[in-house]
Amino acid sequence: MNVAQRIEQRLASLRPESLEILDESGRHVGHEGAKGGGGHFRLTIVPPEFTGKPVQQRHRMVYDALGPMMKTEIHALAIQAYAPGEI
Repeated sequence: MNVAQRIEQRLASLRPESLEILDESGRHVGHEGAKGGGGHFRLTIVPPEFTGKPVQQRHRMVYDALGPMMKTEIHALAIQAYAPGEI
């Protein structure tokens, strides 16, 4: 299982209606974070749990779901977090 698949598996706890993970690690070859093995990812997620929550809380929920991956396998994560009906 690759890192993007593990991200998807961990984010399943948020029950997303829509989830898109883009691995941009290839664009960052030679970058300091890439040297340590951490990847660069772009994430768009739309779970009902985000309804009524501010952006910062939504991001915190994503970080909490990813847990230790944020310190090992993920160096950079660009997050677009929406509640259903916002996009």
